[in-house]
Amino acid sequence: MRSIAFLLTILAVATAQAADKKLNVLFIAVDDLRPELGCYGTPIIKSPNIDAIAAKGLVFDRAYCQQAVCSPTRSSLLTGRRPDSTKVYDLVTHFRKALPDVVTLPQSFKNAGWHTQSFGKIYHGGYDDPVSWTEPAWFPSAKASAKETALIEEDGEFGDLQFVSFLQNQKAQQKRKQADGPNIERDPKTGLILKGARPARGPKGVAFEASDKSDSELADGKIADAAIETLRRIKDKPFFLAVGFMKPHLPFIAPKKYFDLYDPNAIPMAKSKSLPVGAPSYAGNNSGELRGYTNIPDGDEPISDDLARQLKHAYYAATSYMDAQVGRVVAELDALGLRDNTVIILWGDHGWKLGDHGLWCKHCNWEPDTHCALVMSVPGQKTAGQHTSALVEYVDIYPTLCDVCGITPAAGLEGTSFAPLLKDPKRAWKTAAFSQYPRAKKMGYSMRTERYRYIEWQEEGKAVDRELYDYQTDPDETVSVAGKPEHAALVEKLSKQLNAGWQAAKP
Repeated sequence: MRSIAFLLTILAVATAQAADKKLNVLFIAVDDLRPELGCYGTPIIKSPNIDAIAAKGLVFDRAYCQQAVCSPTRSSLLTGRRPDSTKVYDLVTHFRKALPDVVTLPQSFKNAGWHTQSFGKIYHGGYDDPVSWTEPAWFPSAKASAKETALIEEDGEFGDLQFVSFLQNQKAQQKRKQADGPNIERDPKTGLILKGARPARGPKGVAFEASDKSDSELADGKIADAAIETLRRIKDKPFFLAVGFMKPHLPFIAPKKYFDLYDPNAIPMAKSKSLPVGAPSYAGNNSGELRGYTNIPDGDEPISDDLARQLKHAYYAATSYMDAQVGRVVAELDALGLRDNTVIILWGDHGWKLGDHGLWCKHCNWEPDTHCALVMSVPGQKTAGQHTSALVEYVDIYPTLCDVCGITPAAGLEGTSFAPLLKDPKRAWKTAAFSQYPRAKKMGYSMRTERYRYIEWQEEGKAVDRELYDYQTDPDETVSVAGKPEHAALVEKLSKQLNAGWQAAKP
């Protein structure tokens, strides 16, 4: 009897310890990733490793970012606040300027006892948040091929080498505070840049290239190497490991073997090759991020079909290269016996136009810009391999991860945990997802419902232009019907819904 009682006691202790064991989080960010992967029903894309995560998790078919450009969307996701709260609408403003005391997603995990560490691009280049991490953020060596380097892009974003160099020079910049220009604003206590200046433009290299370098000689391979090494070191701690891959961001450079995965003649071209009829002229972008590369026409010269096919081929190759690095990191989780206790979430920071509407890059309020790739796998998930068509937003990721891992989220979040969808992907959910993008003094507020996208361009709080797309009859957004008399009542209804905001759209 004593032996049975002893065994029962041991079992009870083991069960309690298992219940108390913290779930790890592998938080994978991907730069400029469209929701076109094998798991999204795009078989031409070779993404076996992300597809494998999806096979053990849930694919979110309708996930939307809050602003389709790097720093605003990352600031929004990592703070759980929308752009009008973070006040980050550009690439030179730190969210701590408006929200000095905000507790970020990784900071919540750090405060709750997790080891938090980042590799590569998590926050935008030059605007890291040191308090989020247990150890300093890690970036790959700046010793990269000159051809892999896109110096300053049209929108002010950083290419691989310059991005890395800029970040690695932060300590030196702190010592040069006195040399800062009048437009540089720093936190007086920490020296953190709260408001930067857009760097001067420099020459760009090629926009795409099949490289003769190995995976680990390019930036994403180095990021995977460092993440794997750290996993081995911290395997016995609960961790929140943020791994930020830079591809398929421009320049589309990847080892040649990934180009060889694709038949260029089989690559489809964009369905819509002009701006939507009825949309304001300023609603589009000038594809400026792409212009200026040595093998891309300058100015308004059109991108030929042949060049567009080469660009798409290279984008697909860069996607497959990134996917291979994802696979290496996940394989290490398996090798270390950590997979069954690790939440994996992979997200692309926004969409990316590949000739859609005759344009390239992001920076708009339309579907190709705001629609994102989002895959999540949770240990013991009963819905593995399924999809959900529920509308979810990137501000929802913060409360969801806290929910799944048993952490009380910080106050003031502006998203809703979608953890219930992991149990029931078909349940009723949000009625709308919200995005926005500025144009000079105007702010375009966009609302995606199950059937429609309604965009209201506001200046000084008043609507000055509207767009309306009916995806049931026009899935490629070729015509805005906002100005048609027969849609006047619908426009009024959607305007009221948009202005009621995200609070009124919650499930």
